[in-house]
Amino acid sequence: MLPATIRACKDFVFWVNPITKLSAARALWGEGFSCPRVLLLFAIHLLDATGQTLAAPRLGIQDSAGLLLTTGGGWDASKELSMFTRVSAAFLFVLLLPHGCSGPAAGHAMPLKHKATGKSPEVIALYEAWFGHPRHIAVGYSSHDASEIGKQIEKAKADGITAFVVDWYGDREPFIDQSYAILQSTAAKKKFKVAMMYDETNHDDGATDEAIADLTMFHETYLSAKSAGQQAYLTYEGRPVIFIFPTSGHTDWNKVRAVVNKWSTPPYLINENLPKQENEAFDGYYAWVQPGPKGWAADGSNWGEPYLDDFYQTMHSKYADKIIVGGAWASFDDKKASWGLNRHISARCGQTYNDTLNFWRKDFPADDPPPFVLVETWNDHEEGTAIEDGIPSCNASSSAQAGGKS
Repeated sequence: MLPATIRACKDFVFWVNPITKLSAARALWGEGFSCPRVLLLFAIHLLDATGQTLAAPRLGIQDSAGLLLTTGGGWDASKELSMFTRVSAAFLFVLLLPHGCSGPAAGHAMPLKHKATGKSPEVIALYEAWFGHPRHIAVGYSSHDASEIGKQIEKAKADGITAFVVDWYGDREPFIDQSYAILQSTAAKKKFKVAMMYDETNHDDGATDEAIADLTMFHETYLSAKSAGQQAYLTYEGRPVIFIFPTSGHTDWNKVRAVVNKWSTPPYLINENLPKQENEAFDGYYAWVQPGPKGWAADGSNWGEPYLDDFYQTMHSKYADKIIVGGAWASFDDKKASWGLNRHISARCGQTYNDTLNFWRKDFPADDPPPFVLVETWNDHEEGTAIEDGIPSCNASSSAQAGGKS
């Protein structure tokens, strides 16, 4: 018997002994064992120069949690392998070769079910509508000033941004709700788009009922045919897009999903980060500004590269049926926020924004781009992520344009 072959591949560990059973070959293929390795394995182990038949022991595919798949029971080499010679190997090659090298572990993820309507993702931006309220810092304008909002929209459009995604808290924050109403009406006049990011309540009790009540209120107030500026709401594939910002984790989103599915046009619900639980309740996921697994560096040098790499690769390889919303940010510095924790991401002379805005290109082919990239943020001056005044630059005399056109 030839020695066993051991190969590690991301989440799985394959312990592969000489294999000659067709079902085992397909098991390898289906679990992501790369096609060159499968073909090479059969070539070496079946096209044995001596023509000997090879025993094929029990096959197990396991991950860190334990055994996931086995062929079961082991195989009786004397009964099942006597016919596997060079002819059987040739038959397996004929069966496997038409697949080419497009197996999941060969570096080719499944095509996206939901892709950009153009040649690149639509660039949208998170918008904070709380300025002018006494709990927040003064930034020189009020979020209730329709004229100022109109100027912001024009600047965003010039930067290639097509929509503002507004943090919204339901009736917990009446000031922000009023800001949203003004923004949606103004956006409609400016032929701009607006969407809502629902901030989940921090309360442990009643979170699900509150979410249902809030989304129902939003639907009736802003998404009905009679709502002012309703035509400005961001849609994708004909459905409104609602983002979720989770906080307490106590909302039963499956129950919320069941309610919003009864709307005349059910929304797409997009949750933060990678799927964890209640995956079926959400239609997609967005990346959110963060430094990555190494955490916040004092000099801000951890700008999120490993995080984005993992987000895009995981979504592309495992959740290609979901809506993928990339993330882009220019910097982070929460020293002005009342909730600040002295966290920093360096702008790196504008390179952080450029890198994050275009990071999706590393994991998606040019003909299969994700639908959106969310800029985080347009105007959160308290956490130092705002780009409305331009991208931070090392040129002392000016700042670069946002350059939203990716």
